[in-house]
Amino acid sequence: MKELIKKKLQEKLSDYIIDIVEFQSDLTFVIKAENLTIISKHLRDDVELEYSLRDILAIDRYTNENRFEVVYNFFSIKNKLRIFLKIKIEDAESVPTLVDVFQSANWYEREVFDMHGIKFYNHPDLRRIYMPEEFQYHPLRKEFPLMGIPNSISLPRN
Repeated sequence: MKELIKKKLQEKLSDYIIDIVEFQSDLTFVIKAENLTIISKHLRDDVELEYSLRDILAIDRYTNENRFEVVYNFFSIKNKLRIFLKIKIEDAESVPTLVDVFQSANWYEREVFDMHGIKFYNHPDLRRIYMPEEFQYHPLRKEFPLMGIPNSISLPRN
C-alpha cells in the first residue's frame, strides 16, 4: 500500500515534491510552503487516499539555514497508513494556514505559533493558547533559557 500511495503522489504532484524520505513504515514528503494547500487538498479529496490531518509540529534545528521544520502528520483510516509533509523555513518566514482545508489545523497552528513563534498567514485567529498574550518569548525555541527567564511572567502567589 505504501508503494501505491508513493507512486500516486509522485504521478500527480511530482512538481510540488522536493524529496521523499522513507523511514521504517512512514513516508515523509518534503515540500515548499507555497504547495502545502494544494497537496493537502489532494490528500483529503482523493477517494483512494482519504487522508485527514492528525497533528502539526515544529522542529527548531537552530541552524543558520532552514532553521525550522514544520511537519504535518496525516493519517488515512482507509489505507491504515501515516504520511508526513515537511516544510523547511527560515526564522522569519511564515507558512500558509490549513484551516480552510482542515478545521483541526486551527488549534495545531496556534500551538506551533505559541511555542515556536512560527506565523501562519491567513490564519483566522492566530493568538497564544498556553502562554499569556503579553509574553514576548517562545519557550520551545532553542535560544530560550532552560531555566526560563526570571520575572518574565507573573506567577500566582501561594
